[in-house]
Amino acid sequence: MNGKIDVAAIGEVLIDFAQESVDALGYPTMAAHPGGAPCNFLAALSALGMKTAFLGKVGEDDFGLMLRHTLDAAGIDTRGLISDPDVFTTLAFVRFDENRDRSFSFARKPGADTRLRSDELDLTVIDECRMLHFGTLSLTDEPARSATQAAVEYARRRGKLISFDPNLREPLWPSLDAAAEQMLWGLKNADVVKISGEEAEFLFGGGCEKSAELILNDCGAKLVMITLGSEGCFIKNRAAQCRVPAARVKVADTTGAGDIFGGSAVSRFLELGKTPEQLTQEDLAYMARYASAAASLSTEKSGAIPSIPAKEAVLQKMQETY
Repeated sequence: MNGKIDVAAIGEVLIDFAQESVDALGYPTMAAHPGGAPCNFLAALSALGMKTAFLGKVGEDDFGLMLRHTLDAAGIDTRGLISDPDVFTTLAFVRFDENRDRSFSFARKPGADTRLRSDELDLTVIDECRMLHFGTLSLTDEPARSATQAAVEYARRRGKLISFDPNLREPLWPSLDAAAEQMLWGLKNADVVKISGEEAEFLFGGGCEKSAELILNDCGAKLVMITLGSEGCFIKNRAAQCRVPAARVKVADTTGAGDIFGGSAVSRFLELGKTPEQLTQEDLAYMARYASAAASLSTEKSGAIPSIPAKEAVLQKMQETY
């Protein structure tokens, strides 16, 4: 488990354009923010003092350069981030309805994140890490799918912990069956899983307790964290489980909240210094409360990485809420 890097991640880094207002003709005014679920996850870990590194690809363009600088500033090791002159950095567009529920569209045909090849992987990053994290956006297209699978298999052979967040984005898949196939591959190759209640319902058709049981017993994971939006979260291993309500905040933008939950929970898990199987009810409650407070606070600001709260603010919100 020892390594120079606490958590490495492979996947997408992109620009999120988030809707701020809409004019009389229905055209949105949008603000650009750094994004990409694996990088949001890493940034939350870095903010809590964990050493992190990223494997991925951006275009050799202004947005790609900005993203590299953002990751560097967040303390994320970018030696494994490739800049490709032949493809543009991926763009995501986030719009909100009257209830502040999000919808996504993408400029990604192809986007740089989908063009990462297995031979471009800097395997020293995985050699040095304690845990490798990934999601399904890097499983939608080749060659990134093969690169991601190769990285996960390499990490498993070397005894690294594997963390997985499905992060389903329907517009990026040719069909929901294709999405489910890759989501299940991820679940069967992970030790630690962060999944939303909607994703669990999509895959297993039941409540969070049933879904967690299936992920643990049928897929082989060792720790499952299910986020439930405004209802909080449910966390379970084979020995214990807990449910924690969300902290009350004034929500501005939920983009990245699940990633910040995942990174915050994993940071507390690594801080405890136990295996997933050794976590007690008290440990799970501590992780859940911390992560829920961090995720809730992040929704008070726009964007993901810019909205990551300071540890002191999270601890204060925990005191107020739990």
